[in-house]
Amino acid sequence: MSERDLNRMSVVKEVESGHLRATDAAVLLDLSRRQLHRLLARFRAEGAPGLAHKARGRNPNNTIGIERRVEILSLVRTQFADFGPSFATEKLAKSHGIAISRETLRKWMRVVS
Repeated sequence: MSERDLNRMSVVKEVESGHLRATDAAVLLDLSRRQLHRLLARFRAEGAPGLAHKARGRNPNNTIGIERRVEILSLVRTQFADFGPSFATEKLAKSHGIAISRETLRKWMRVVS
């Protein structure tokens, strides 16, 4: 668990034991009172693991697959080898209909090079 999760757990335990009011705990955790009650319900149902973010360890929904990444990088290497990431993204969009962020392409080009 992270430092943040440990802090949340200690505050939630204080609320559970009755030593801390829900309103004060919500202020301490920078949450709304409603969100704190949702957190308390998850803590009661699942224990400490319920306080961790549910998407932890999962890939983001907007991840570009490895096959697509290889395809895009091969296009850039063959047709746009001397282009920078900004101009390469423009050409990919115009010539091949591939919409990709220039920052993503910049990161990929830096890792591969």
